[in-house]
Amino acid sequence: MPGPEAASLLQGDVPEGGRAFWLRAGDGRRLRLAHWPGPRGHVLILPGRTEWIEKYGEVVALLAKAGWGALILDWRGQGLSERLAPDPRLGHVIRFTDYQIDLHAALAAARELAPGPLPVIAHSMGGCILLRALIDGLAPPAVAFSAPMWGLDQPFGLGAGLRAGAALTGPFGRDAAYAPTTGPEYGLSSMVYAGNPLTSDRAQFERMQAQLVAHPQIAIGGPSLRWLAAALVEMRRLRRAPSPRVRALIGLGGTERVVSPRAIRERAASWPQAELIDYPGAEHEILMEGPDVREDFLKRAMGLFDEARAGG
Repeated sequence: MPGPEAASLLQGDVPEGGRAFWLRAGDGRRLRLAHWPGPRGHVLILPGRTEWIEKYGEVVALLAKAGWGALILDWRGQGLSERLAPDPRLGHVIRFTDYQIDLHAALAAARELAPGPLPVIAHSMGGCILLRALIDGLAPPAVAFSAPMWGLDQPFGLGAGLRAGAALTGPFGRDAAYAPTTGPEYGLSSMVYAGNPLTSDRAQFERMQAQLVAHPQIAIGGPSLRWLAAALVEMRRLRRAPSPRVRALIGLGGTERVVSPRAIRERAASWPQAELIDYPGAEHEILMEGPDVREDFLKRAMGLFDEARAGG
């Protein structure tokens, strides 16, 4: 249920009509959830690592144009939700399954704010969290994944080394440190447009960076050693699990460099109710790509949601 205290939305970066709430997760962490009403129903949007609610303002506007409302969650440790380390730029989590606690809080709030069937759009890390929830029994009418984080391409042996390093340093609190080659400015904050792995659309790239410049409190940098090791463990466990019985759309950019295209294709091939759509030339963030890619993916997702709602 939404907390008694209203949270804030960054004005000018989202459509009118939205409200934000503070939620308390089951373990007491404070989370931010935003809601926009819509006559056709609602879509729950689960962002990726480092992301924040307002980044999806244009997505919310496109959904609203088609009559859909939206709910978006700031995961623990990012956006304006409670940070988990003394360094607020560190992308940290204690256990990867803690994100399931956040999802449960969002779903409980949704039952109050937007009762009825609730399809889900999940990007990157949000896709990893959603797949775990589906395997564990969550049953939305349909789901859409944008470049889901079901694997990370890495040099042979690196994953095992990271897991071992986190296990050894964890008892001393040293796993709450930036993963190798990252730091507080790692990611979008320090990127230049040329050669970036997120989007081929310059306007979207500049819009996202402008939000971080205007509101530095929403930014996070690189992941912690613990986050990375925990994510690798979770993805390895998910690979061994059977695909859920839920209708799914999966969007994959042709030049994907952030998550593993191979892992996505393997899961799609073993998921009878899933459809994989390739977007040649698109980068990681399908929903922050150019209008043709972004609108096609959302049109397909909304069509799937309508079919599922109608029992098709």
